Amino acid sequence: MLGQICIVISAIIIFLLGTLHLTYTFFTDKFHPQDTALLTTLKVATPIISRETTIWKGLVGFNASHSIGFIMFGLIYGYLAFAHLDFFVSSAFLMIIGLATLLSYMALAKQYWFKVPFTGITLATAFYIVGLVLSR
Repeated sequence: MLGQICIVISAIIIFLLGTLHLTYTFFTDKFHPQDTALLTTLKVATPIISRETTIWKGLVGFNASHSIGFIMFGLIYGYLAFAHLDFFVSSAFLMIIGLATLLSYMALAKQYWFKVPFTGITLATAFYIVGLVLSR
């Protein structure tokens, strides 16, 4: 039971990070550059690959899809741990993919993001690992 709770907590943390990120992407200016001239440039500059979009639209889209990935991870792994724990812990594939995903997010957060997401993902990963150990 404690293992199940730990995995669900891990999933909730990732879900909340994704939801917060999606909210920041569409409803705040928190991901805007502090240099307003740069924002203006990003909104008109096009990437080499296509003139059908702008760097800014790409950044918004990448942030949104990134958020959706976190939300989906949280929903799927939370559901599996909550409603189908026996199935989940009997599948080495699901457990390894979950761990690999969290470790990948941790590495990305450490290298490219900032302290808050890194701390949250590290905490979620720790809960996930403890949950797996206790559930086996």
